[in-house]
Amino acid sequence: MFDRFFLIAGPCALEDHDLNLEVANAVAEIGERSRLPVVFKASFDKANRSKHDAPRGPGLDAGLELLARVKAESGLPVLTDIHEPAQAAAAAEVVDVLQIPAFLCRQTDLVVAAAKTRRAVNIKKGQWMAPEEMTAAVDKARASGAREITVTERGTVHGYGDLVVDMRSFRRLRDATSCPVVFDGTHSVQRPGRADGASGGDPIHIPDLVRAAVAAGCDGLFLETHPDPSRAPSDSTNMLPLARLQELVDDVVRIRAALAEGRA
Repeated sequence: MFDRFFLIAGPCALEDHDLNLEVANAVAEIGERSRLPVVFKASFDKANRSKHDAPRGPGLDAGLELLARVKAESGLPVLTDIHEPAQAAAAAEVVDVLQIPAFLCRQTDLVVAAAKTRRAVNIKKGQWMAPEEMTAAVDKARASGAREITVTERGTVHGYGDLVVDMRSFRRLRDATSCPVVFDGTHSVQRPGRADGASGGDPIHIPDLVRAAVAAGCDGLFLETHPDPSRAPSDSTNMLPLARLQELVDDVVRIRAALAEGRA
């Protein structure tokens, strides 16, 4: 699935079927037009929320039904987060990729449960971790039977309430883990720890960081996108408007073509 440059894209949390399918169909068209493999992503539960009353999504059973409908009607493979080991087997009956959230990348039982399903596993790097520290998480997944593993860079904590992306991280992650390395261009612009307890974000920087990460050699992109981010129930402050996704992917394709030409 991840043997060439790819795009993982979709809303943060699952919403109603029409919205989910609208996004899935749009990213499928972008993938076809740009000749990129595409995976639709959306979470059935956003368990790592800043506030206790923040929207979390439809839950496991209803969420998997929604993901199954998107998969059947769009033809795209699908990805979702899991937060507890008990969710892995049920999710694996529907989805093609199980994602380990950054905050949980060191949770051994969770990584092992995901790997034992034999589905592809995407492990996000913890915001506090050096690239080389992800080797242990990948080793857990490999030892537990995972056939395809990717690791995702999503920024590193810099002081209070800010993240930075070290462009050296893509080479370091690949060298340390021997896995394809994904860049999460949307969570990397988050600003956690606002005074009101919710996370903020600076989406204006998404295109710049994405272009830089592609030039630095990432193997794929993870982008949360929505027709109207201001109305999204989760991560509204750091998503890319769906209408701007094609333009950014066009830039990505041009950068990769320039890199290939330079190597020729």
